[in-house]
Amino acid sequence: MPQDGRARAGVTQLRASEAGAAGRDSSPPAMPEAAVSRRALTFAGAELAAVYELDAGDDELRLAETAGCLPSPPAAPERLSLAGGSPAAHAVRAGRSVWLTSAVLTSFSEGVPTPARADMSLGALPLVAGGRRLGCLVVMGGFAGGFEAEQRRFLERYADAIADVLQAGTGRPDPSALLSRALRSLRAGSFVLVPDTGLVEADEMLLELVGIAPDDFDGKADTLLAHALPEDMHALMSVLEPASQAYGLRELEFRVRRPSGEMRWLSLSCRVAAGTDGQAQRVLGVVTATSVLSRSGDDVSRIQWLTAALDGAESVGDVGRVAITALREPLGSDRVALAELQHDRLMVTVLDPPEPAAWPETWGSEWRSEWPDAPVSALPTLQMALQDGRMDLWPAGSALEPALAGIGSGGLAVLPLPAEGGVAGVCLVGWDQPHEFVPEERTLLTATAALIGQALKRAHAHDAEQELATMLQRSLLPRRLPELPGCTAVARYMPARRGLQVGGDWYDVIALSEERVALVIGDVQGHSAGAATIMGQMRTAVRAYAVEGHPPDVVVSHANRLLVGMETDLFATCCYVELDLEEGNTLFVRAGHLAPLLRHPDGQTEEVQVEGGLPLGVLAEAEFPMTAVTLPPGTVLALVTDGLVEASDLPLDEGMRRTRTALAGADPADLGRVADELLGEAGRREDDVALLLLRYDGMKVRPIRANWVVWRLPDAVMHARRFTARTLRRWQAEAASDAVLLVVSELVTNALVHTQGPVRVDLTLRGDWVRVCVSDSSPRAPAKPVIVDWESTGGRGLLLVEAMSDSFGTTPVAGGKQVWSEVAVPRDESAPGDSGPSTERGALP
Repeated sequence: MPQDGRARAGVTQLRASEAGAAGRDSSPPAMPEAAVSRRALTFAGAELAAVYELDAGDDELRLAETAGCLPSPPAAPERLSLAGGSPAAHAVRAGRSVWLTSAVLTSFSEGVPTPARADMSLGALPLVAGGRRLGCLVVMGGFAGGFEAEQRRFLERYADAIADVLQAGTGRPDPSALLSRALRSLRAGSFVLVPDTGLVEADEMLLELVGIAPDDFDGKADTLLAHALPEDMHALMSVLEPASQAYGLRELEFRVRRPSGEMRWLSLSCRVAAGTDGQAQRVLGVVTATSVLSRSGDDVSRIQWLTAALDGAESVGDVGRVAITALREPLGSDRVALAELQHDRLMVTVLDPPEPAAWPETWGSEWRSEWPDAPVSALPTLQMALQDGRMDLWPAGSALEPALAGIGSGGLAVLPLPAEGGVAGVCLVGWDQPHEFVPEERTLLTATAALIGQALKRAHAHDAEQELATMLQRSLLPRRLPELPGCTAVARYMPARRGLQVGGDWYDVIALSEERVALVIGDVQGHSAGAATIMGQMRTAVRAYAVEGHPPDVVVSHANRLLVGMETDLFATCCYVELDLEEGNTLFVRAGHLAPLLRHPDGQTEEVQVEGGLPLGVLAEAEFPMTAVTLPPGTVLALVTDGLVEASDLPLDEGMRRTRTALAGADPADLGRVADELLGEAGRREDDVALLLLRYDGMKVRPIRANWVVWRLPDAVMHARRFTARTLRRWQAEAASDAVLLVVSELVTNALVHTQGPVRVDLTLRGDWVRVCVSDSSPRAPAKPVIVDWESTGGRGLLLVEAMSDSFGTTPVAGGKQVWSEVAVPRDESAPGDSGPSTERGALP
């Protein structure tokens, strides 16, 4: 920067008291609008700005507002004759800007602010809106060579914004609101940075562009830099530490990530003011959206950004968000719609703004749903563009079909999206105010459409792949968990947010019997369809081994041998739990998995110290010891996978500690909410997550049991019937004795006749139900006869059992099977005042 820089850049001094306040107060006060206007003008090199309005007679310019950046700025004349020889009058009559260097300015004696120094330049910019002359903007800068091209472009846009405010004519509270309101309409933010302290004074518009609430800004440059993308940090640091650069105008474009996730391109232009020692003392700058301070290289920058952004867009929704960022704000458009072309129909995928009121009424009333698909034949304008494959630009006032009439009254761009020799869809860009399609913009729209079309094709394939992966994942995990007496179980599964959203985490809840349940959680190595397939096989195998009646260590050992025999390169971890619902006795087996967590009724949490074994699939002869723990009623058991408690920036110990803390602070009464609190906020997960929770409440009605080992004697059935009758009398359940005795007779007879080995009868009374179980050593389930006629000599027993039972079935157990039948005990109608005899009958004292 030249060392006449105090006048050239006009950087005001940031008072020490202001800097100190910025350091003390985490929420700097809002900057007055007049100060914001002065700062923007100072950046543009204007020590004085004067707005002249054309009076009603169109023969005189009247001073409406002035703003100065110096303690004693030159005084602007109050009135100027439109027929006179002032620079302002020349600009208004010619309808173009007048830029005067200090050498030329000396020849003007009329209409020049006084006193004017010998090194001052002047600019006069006509204010024109809607074809009407409204006035003139006069600016003066303290440098001899005139305003630079970048400053001129900014001031010309500033003059256009002032003209728009003048044309509106309403809502201006006082004459001093012109400059500040025009600056707000430009969406230009300004700042003053003190490099030595890192403190920055930013206006509200700059904070809005970056995405920071004014109350959340602490006055530090690091807070602003935290929103920039890492790739652009190097360029921004050269602004923050300008000691080694020339003190001239510096321009750059950078990207910020707003809280909504939107990525926005911003343009930054700044000047550096040097102190007496030659070091950078202040940096004054203006930040705008890229459409405000445009340069010839902007289109290249946008295409480069769009290419990089679409490369990271995986889904159709991602492509839509990138398209909106590229086409909405930079082009100043009011609406963007993106639709896929599938066969002969358009599937609307993205609308911005999303509110129905912003779009034609027919889009919601005539189509089949709020934003549905439409046949191309119903939209001739789009049909013609899709057939030709060329962009159509419709200026303001064009006659379009009703379905498109309200999208772009000021101009409509119809962009077919080419991809792989065809058309992937169409993009509509609409403006409310009259919009002029300049050649550079046409080129940009054509290039943008081609990039979006290719990305849309890739994203559609990605979405189809993800849908297939989701279907695969859902088919391999339980659709619902069983209802269990004395406990409640909930589960959650969340896929990873990168790559293929299918993984190897799995869980299951297996009802082994009315009084026993098994819980299992596991994780197969990797994130792929292969890992998901292995996961499904392991879940099926564990369930099969469990329902056969094997103890937990045998179940896990069998699953391990199965995985070893598959000869796959993948291994799996697993935690298997078997819970006795009556007593709360629990057996744990752990195969390379994380330890389970317990939340005790008093709120304390702990990791269960389960002796672990090797992961499944590593060694065929691996041993898996069992650990026994008794759970009191009110205990919550949590089984998790490592995706919940471990990440690249989260050590395992810290993750387990956080999970235990969240588990301790949660309300166990609502187990679903506990699961949601353990999962936390849904961010970008590196690994998929499985979570299984069980709250053990204890059984309210404790069943009563009795059993009898059947002797293989000619009168064995008689002894079994006598045992059953004695038991029913003791339980006061004689009302069901006829049906129960018949069931016992038939099932014991079948076991003695058709099997070898021991036979056992188990009777259970739970509430108003008697359950009869006959166990034998044969794995073959009894088969009912297909045809029963008068000549049949057998097979009628099972039909009798089924007829006398309320429910009937067979369960495989270790070393054989168990045939069971449930019979309801009729209520005693002679005791109407007894509201619950069956509950008392089935409960232990």
